[in-house]
Amino acid sequence: MSAPAPSPLAIVDAEPLPRQEEVLTDAALAFVAELHRLFTPRRDELLARRAERRAEIARTSTLDFLPETAHIREDDSWKVAPAPAALNDRRVEITGPTDRKMTINALNSGARVWLADFEDASAPTWENVVLGQVNLMDAYNRTIDFTDPKSGKSYALNDADRLATVVMRPRGWHLDERHLVDGSGKPVPGALVDFGLYFFHNAKRLIELGKGPYFYLPKTESHLEARLWNEIFVFAQDYVGIPQGTVRATVLIETITAAYEMEEILYELRDHAAGLNAGRWDYLFSIVKNFRDGGEKFVLPDRNAVTMTAPFMRAYTELLVRTCHKRGAHAIGGMAAFIPSRRDAEVNKLAFEKVRADKDREAGDGFDGSWVAHPDLVPIAMESFDKVLGEKPNQKDRLREDVAVASGDLIAIDSLDAKPTYAGLQNAVQVGIRYIEAWLRGLGAVAIFNLMEDAATAEISRSQIWQWINAGVVFENGKTATAELAREVAAEELAKIKAEIGEEAVAAGHWQQAHDLLLQVSLDADYADFLTLPAYEQLKG
Repeated sequence: MSAPAPSPLAIVDAEPLPRQEEVLTDAALAFVAELHRLFTPRRDELLARRAERRAEIARTSTLDFLPETAHIREDDSWKVAPAPAALNDRRVEITGPTDRKMTINALNSGARVWLADFEDASAPTWENVVLGQVNLMDAYNRTIDFTDPKSGKSYALNDADRLATVVMRPRGWHLDERHLVDGSGKPVPGALVDFGLYFFHNAKRLIELGKGPYFYLPKTESHLEARLWNEIFVFAQDYVGIPQGTVRATVLIETITAAYEMEEILYELRDHAAGLNAGRWDYLFSIVKNFRDGGEKFVLPDRNAVTMTAPFMRAYTELLVRTCHKRGAHAIGGMAAFIPSRRDAEVNKLAFEKVRADKDREAGDGFDGSWVAHPDLVPIAMESFDKVLGEKPNQKDRLREDVAVASGDLIAIDSLDAKPTYAGLQNAVQVGIRYIEAWLRGLGAVAIFNLMEDAATAEISRSQIWQWINAGVVFENGKTATAELAREVAAEELAKIKAEIGEEAVAAGHWQQAHDLLLQVSLDADYADFLTLPAYEQLKG
């Protein structure tokens, strides 16, 4: 292929970064520009379709499997492409952002896969977007190292055969990249920036390493969005000259609408599909978002009361396993978000027991692997899956034909015997403020109360506050959820934070801004589709 012409894309409102010229080459930007020209119009149409579908759900308060795609679900003959060797055993996956230290630690963690995250675990500052790409390029070339400036501790990669396989997660379709615009000033979708730069620079190198360009696709809401990704993969592989089918994608089923289209999503991606993943916070956030007009039966209790054993969550996860294995795809379970305490052994003991029970359940249900947020949890999750898998790379032969899920089972929210509590409101406010403050400082993965939280945490927190207020929930202490009560709890939390870290630290951070933003997206009558949209407008860098 002849050298492409200089890109028509412009980098705007961005301070120069060290080594950005290695990532933002004319050739790479020309590729991203072509992705933008060819596929952003369809992205825009699909975002408009999301709004139309949301309006339909508001009108009907129900969802069902699609009648127009019944023939795909009923055709037992099709399967997804066989898994490449590097993705055949996924029994433990670790997640995290692509900063330099995390890149080394995740690759060295002992997990089979690292979800290298440009999405919910990474605040989309330009520095995180560009230098995250630098770190992955360095990792594949084995030129990455890191010395912690505080501790002086040095980090380097293990031998190649002991490193996790990387599955990279770009941003969702809804987020634009304001620092990269076309000739008319229209920003490029963040998903195309993240995917395009990573694919262009690393696809061939990954093939040389015996792996390939593998992706997690977030926030997918329909099989038509999966179809768009498939078209992008086909184009991209031809563009750089690698065989069709080299790309593999695992789709996060983290929206309620996607849960009704799992088979169709796999079908659209079948030459490039690797599996589906079952999440929790974004999935619950999606339920609130879509059924916020549905009345009392859709009101969720405290987020921590909605475990994966709740009847409607169990229906979702069991359907996911059955769907994946019917089609020859991997089923990947949810996140163990606990962060071990260096000071409290008893906290660790109790948390490790919960993690073990959760991973035992997933392995017993037929999942082929699961997520953890911290390297110390890798051995625990590994033990759970080793007990079930033994030497087998996966358990896709467990077809789970015993599973029968009706459409109503997925939205039977009122089947859960739990109610919102005042402590739940306090926790939603506490975690929301603390997470948003860190996000505004450029941190996407944040340890809060011994849990690794990401943007999905803030989404479910503010969504629950919004839902409880609009439903007029009465808590067990007799207080009614109102905007005034939320403001009162938020003011109390800000005062606690000031007492905890001091006035000077509060002034130096983004605490008031985070407090105000949480209340904005929790109290506005016009519910924001994504917290990260107004937050991105306030994100510096």
